[in-house]
Amino acid sequence: MKIGLLSDTHDRVPAVRALVARMIEEGVAVVIHAGDYCAPFTLRALTDLSVPLLGVFGRNDGDPEGLRAAAQALIGAELYESPHSFSLGGQQILVVHDITDVHERSLAQHAVVVHGFTHVAEMKMRGDTLIVNPGEACGWVHGEPSAAILDLETKAVEFLKLTGPEWKH
Repeated sequence: MKIGLLSDTHDRVPAVRALVARMIEEGVAVVIHAGDYCAPFTLRALTDLSVPLLGVFGRNDGDPEGLRAAAQALIGAELYESPHSFSLGGQQILVVHDITDVHERSLAQHAVVVHGFTHVAEMKMRGDTLIVNPGEACGWVHGEPSAAILDLETKAVEFLKLTGPEWKH
């Protein structure tokens, strides 16, 4: 099962739409968002592309109730407080905005941990736990919107970057 990973979208709808479209082309079954959508209208990119969403709130989500309502109304998704643990594809996954908010023992109880906050794309193993930050979908800090695709079966991670004009409209 392929999973799309997003974080730190910060209202940049064209970039979110372009990243999610690429994920769908690659066959993702669901998108996990590690917070900082910012405004409810950011979720419209997911509505247009009809992709299921699992996500948590970040520190810059100023209207959590509006986001929660938009997620439910637009795509039938529920957004959770960070951190949130769930099972997907037979694996225990933890999604958290800021990984420093989670104790090391909690990380070890999960096959995969998805986080954001730093705006830096990275992947590392801690024991048997895969930890992935898909980077910043907004591209505001580093200039290139980024995301990732995770193959749950193999734990292979493919990082995506937008460099062309497809997201600048």
